[in-house]
Amino acid sequence: MSKESMSRFSISTQITQLGRDPAQQSGFVNTPVYRGSTVVFPTVSDIENNRAEFNYGTAGTPTIANLENAWTQLAGAAGTVLSPSGLGAIALALFTTLKSGDHLLMPDSVYKPTRLFCAGMLAKMGIETTYYDPQIGTDIETLFRPNTTTLFLESPGSQSFEIQDIPAMTALAKRRNIATILDNTWATPIFFKAHEHGCDLSVEAGTKYLGGHSDLLMGIVSANEQWWPKLREAYDLMAMLPGAEDCFLALRGLRTMHLRLKEAEKRGLEMAHWLKSRPEVLKVLHPAFPDCPGHEFWKRDFLGASGLFSIILRPEYTKAGVDDMLDNMSIFAMGYSWGGFESLIIPFNCANYRTVTQWQPGGLALRLQIGLEDVSDLQTDLAEGFERLNAHQS
Repeated sequence: MSKESMSRFSISTQITQLGRDPAQQSGFVNTPVYRGSTVVFPTVSDIENNRAEFNYGTAGTPTIANLENAWTQLAGAAGTVLSPSGLGAIALALFTTLKSGDHLLMPDSVYKPTRLFCAGMLAKMGIETTYYDPQIGTDIETLFRPNTTTLFLESPGSQSFEIQDIPAMTALAKRRNIATILDNTWATPIFFKAHEHGCDLSVEAGTKYLGGHSDLLMGIVSANEQWWPKLREAYDLMAMLPGAEDCFLALRGLRTMHLRLKEAEKRGLEMAHWLKSRPEVLKVLHPAFPDCPGHEFWKRDFLGASGLFSIILRPEYTKAGVDDMLDNMSIFAMGYSWGGFESLIIPFNCANYRTVTQWQPGGLALRLQIGLEDVSDLQTDLAEGFERLNAHQS
């Protein structure tokens, strides 16, 4: 079915259809797993003129192409490429827009591995990174330099959940021919249309909600018409593609992603409101809450909220109390990533690496991923954890 004919249907219908063609698969519903490196050509003329849909395994396979095509339509993009991880996708996007001597603008709230990539790989290449307050809005223009070529955005911010005024910032960048890249992992194209809001490239960790089951690593980069040829060129030069099995699992995850995201939104909001009522909690950092920085932009631009948010504990609680609370949880596990079926909780402290804005939340911070367990069981688990926390008060 064509992109135009699919666009008349709702998202929940589209994701059941995208990236598969039973007529090309002997009638089977799902795309098979194509594994391969060598592609054979029938004639000398074909190999000399490179007449093949895929000339080698690094150019992709039908499995990979089906996932790329599905995401392109879902994101409203001109094209999509994949990588073996979310950080790999971020690197691929940055390599697409940057060269030696360029200047990059990066939000102070960005995912920490992105910051490490800038300080390591990009600095070695002679690319300077300037960090900015994620709430800077239209004042971002004051940081533009003649050699500024890329504005990176992450909304909401990693761990601290600031929402940025993306349409205003991308419009200013466009006037100066500055490329814009958004890390859209939290919302996905289901809850935020990056390209419709002016972003040239949109990056996602498909590891999270696309995979949905904590059993694959995947990065995704989509691009608009202007940047798609450059993105594809960078991808082809690096041949940084994921494995066929991971693409198959991602396609399978796509079929239920809308349902899982809506359920994550519902459960996340229920848990966030419950936590807000707890005496141990000073503040809930959730974009759907009016006191979250940039809430007005979330309300204006986003179509929903996923199941990841943070809380700030009241100042009287100590690290020893938090350690006792988290070490003995029955359901919530401690681990990185999110977007899977299981609930997770981790302590964090942005003050250790922020360089432009001060992280002074007023108490110790925890990030929660709300999974698919029964909400009352999750509340019981946290309530018992708060009892352990309170036992450490003097």
